[in-house]
Amino acid sequence: MEVQTPTGTTFHGSCQTVPVCGVSILRAGASFENAMRNCSLGPLCYGKILIQRDEKTCLPQEIYTKLPKRISQQHVLILEPVLATGGSASKAVEILKENGVDEKNIIFVNLLASRKGLDKVVKKFPYMKIVTAAVDADLTITNHIDPGLGDFGDRFYGTTG
Repeated sequence: MEVQTPTGTTFHGSCQTVPVCGVSILRAGASFENAMRNCSLGPLCYGKILIQRDEKTCLPQEIYTKLPKRISQQHVLILEPVLATGGSASKAVEILKENGVDEKNIIFVNLLASRKGLDKVVKKFPYMKIVTAAVDADLTITNHIDPGLGDFGDRFYGTTG
């Protein structure tokens, strides 16, 4: 496939040959879906996972999952703007693996990660790829990224926690 860029250069690329599925970790991850649709020339499908932290144990709990039937045959992009502790990210990967997705076929797409959360996820899932725009060093005592960007979902949707 050839594409003429705005600068006049010809880019030689390839067409999508493997089905791709975007899986949003709700609610903030859904904010990435429109961008994914806009930049893909091939067929796409989407899944949703809702994960919440258990108030007593502080462990991530699967609340809702809706995945395409043939997800095990696809490359999966997990869509989640912020990776703080790595708990939700790890739980999402576990759910995908339970549904037959090979860890090597998972890409975690992210805007901001904490060093601690990133290290946890990389150690637990060494074959998964992670794409992030920035890494902040610390977590607060309440496990928010420091300095961070606040609650991404609240900022994106114009709501308050």
